[in-house]
Amino acid sequence: MNLGGLRYLVVGAGLWGLVLAERIASQLGERVLVLDRRSHSGGNCYAAKDSETGIERHIYGTHVFHTSLPRVWEYLNRFTSFTNYRHRVYTEYRGRVHPLPLGLAAINSFYGFRLKPWEMEEFIRKESGGGEFPDPANLEEKAVSLVGRPLYEAFIKGYSQKQWGRHPRELPPEIISRLPVRSSYNTDYFDDLWQGMPSQGYTALFARLLRHPLIDLQLGVEYASIADMVPKDCQILYSGPIDAFFNYSRGALEWRGLRFEWETVPYSDYQGTAVMNQADLEVACTRIHEFKHLHPERGHHGPKSVIAREYPTACQPGDEPYYPVNTTDNECLHAAYLQDASELPRVIFGGRLGSYKYLDMDKTIASALECFDQLRARQGLDYWEKKS
Repeated sequence: MNLGGLRYLVVGAGLWGLVLAERIASQLGERVLVLDRRSHSGGNCYAAKDSETGIERHIYGTHVFHTSLPRVWEYLNRFTSFTNYRHRVYTEYRGRVHPLPLGLAAINSFYGFRLKPWEMEEFIRKESGGGEFPDPANLEEKAVSLVGRPLYEAFIKGYSQKQWGRHPRELPPEIISRLPVRSSYNTDYFDDLWQGMPSQGYTALFARLLRHPLIDLQLGVEYASIADMVPKDCQILYSGPIDAFFNYSRGALEWRGLRFEWETVPYSDYQGTAVMNQADLEVACTRIHEFKHLHPERGHHGPKSVIAREYPTACQPGDEPYYPVNTTDNECLHAAYLQDASELPRVIFGGRLGSYKYLDMDKTIASALECFDQLRARQGLDYWEKKS
């Protein structure tokens, strides 16, 4: 691998790294090397066609693009069009199925009521105890203060305990600080202005982001194996785990992982929706994905479908991390690593793993564009992009 004269190295071929690589190559006119230890680009958004059914599977769980950020939407539309897919999620609890998120449809379904929109606020106020927890100290208290104990027990408690591997009383309240409650029958999972799936799929989008001739992609390469070869004046844009970069010198940050069990089922349609949450604590998985529903315009009507059951797991160094566990101890440890990072002016940490944040796709892209703004400013450029 020739690193001679390299000025920009991107570690991690997820969305953050791919956007930065595309901007550096197309707008700064610089060669950029992108490394990833996996055998594919796209990070956890990676999708691949199932050889038996032809259905595009999201290998790391369902990813639906949604944003209200004009800059992000305008940027991505240079590389792909989007379908009009609207994501709807349902949850199974004690043998019944309810729509999400919490709104008139879910609440009336759960209680067997016929609440009107103008009755919702007073109903939720009474359910939440009218101030039982004025200063919530954990996730359970926060959730009860927002929606009341019955809805918490049904929709949140079991799912959260499985997701995080600990009782909600042991989790910080911030995890659920923005739980939406709608006073309408709108069952769209997201409220964002723009939503959909890349028309040709995520893999085609990644290929377009990488197609500039100044971008060199190297897969199956660990950063540590080439770290000593990187030129001293090379700018490193690192989106791997920040604690791994420092070889866990201060200890390992805590993450939750995921395991998927795949099954080709002998039904044209297994569950009628892309994602079905499993709220019962006795059911080990948290979600069942059925990927054919993400692209209804493709008309998958064959005799079989592909599903994946999702199981949260503990995550050890070297495992695939998914969700940061933002407890006080972990935030203190992350702050210590940020102090170490501040002493490395040629390294910028970003993305979900590098920043130790759970970021939606649009926030990841926005972060990459903002990072590019900083790099561009160092180059003394006056415009966001060159004229083509």
